[in-house]
Amino acid sequence: MRKKDTSFTYIDLFSGCGGLALGMHNAGWKALFSIEKNEDAFNTQKCNLIDQNNHFLWPKWLPQSVHDINELLIAHQKELGELSGTVMLVAGGPPCQGFSSAGRRDESDTRNTLVDSYLRFVDLVQPCSLLFENVRGFTQSFKSNGEQSGKKYSDYILTELCNRGYAVEARMLDFSKFGVPQRRVRFILFASKTLDPNLFFTTLESNVKPFLKRKNLPQTVCIKSALSDLEKCNGQTDCPDSKGFKSGKYGSPQNSYQRYCRNHARKGDIPDSHRFAKHRCDTVSRFRKLLDLGVTDRNISHLLKDEYKIKKNCFSVLNANAPAPTLTSNPDDHIHYSEPRTLTVREYARIQSFPDWYKFKGKYTTGGDCRKVDVPRYTQIGNAIPPLFAEQVGLTIKQLVKNQGENSE
Repeated sequence: MRKKDTSFTYIDLFSGCGGLALGMHNAGWKALFSIEKNEDAFNTQKCNLIDQNNHFLWPKWLPQSVHDINELLIAHQKELGELSGTVMLVAGGPPCQGFSSAGRRDESDTRNTLVDSYLRFVDLVQPCSLLFENVRGFTQSFKSNGEQSGKKYSDYILTELCNRGYAVEARMLDFSKFGVPQRRVRFILFASKTLDPNLFFTTLESNVKPFLKRKNLPQTVCIKSALSDLEKCNGQTDCPDSKGFKSGKYGSPQNSYQRYCRNHARKGDIPDSHRFAKHRCDTVSRFRKLLDLGVTDRNISHLLKDEYKIKKNCFSVLNANAPAPTLTSNPDDHIHYSEPRTLTVREYARIQSFPDWYKFKGKYTTGGDCRKVDVPRYTQIGNAIPPLFAEQVGLTIKQLVKNQGENSE
């Protein structure tokens, strides 16, 4: 970097609803600004981290609103270039839908080209270090007619960053090993011109237990431990933001993870975005039968799907005594571990380690062609980086930078 920075600042690309930003905020970082194209996701981030908590510094030359990265690269090339060599970290990964094995894995998906937009941004800003996150499918080659024909984007970005003078390391990490109640495996890349990427990963993993001990949190959190104080049996009331729907009430906190998420909320209070779905009677009956069968934590067999008229490819009953499988953007993919219903937005957020004070904006869900453009609350959470993991990343990078400064004196 041009000059010695004493503050820990970063730029948040493809920032979504702010999961990464919240974790970095808790780790003592400040964001210069964020780039997010969707208005609902940006409004969630703005509500929690811009209007509150003073996380963003935000330059005067950039409107505090939604931005498309390609338009930004054109409209503000000069301003971005003036940041060259002064930014400690650029964090975030492009949208994953074109790469995700949970979706259609479409090599022609235009969102895949955002990897090149990311690289153009790096060329302009020249950050000291980079943190890049994406789905497991990012490491897989695309196939056509049974042949390996498409590029493997993970190899592509590693090569491109090495060519730009960065030392690069990437690993597949399971967030359930970092205190998140979800078996969410993600491609995590760390690149730097001054720090050792291998040391980043070894330090990150060695810091997990002491980090969680300081917060009085277990390393492994099962679904029931994360959600039992949000169960429907704890009480219901009219939903504050959706006429005709019911919201759940808090029960008593049962463990340290629930106390961590609740932020002193009391029994009987109404959590944000804890709206129950209105299932048809036959749907509730079908869900109850599946719960009674005890088929948990794996996709329902084709025979059961035929018997219970389930048309979804990915569908499972959650196991109360294990972390959740990877959350998708569709709440209909999973049945609650003990109640014949799908999960609420608040329960999704708990599984992603968002605290209960974090409010989500926009529609709850959507369907049909709207899925291509809408990013409702469930989708925002399903796409997010868990804040609890992001906080550990932020603390690890700070530790490496401080150690480097001490060793150079």
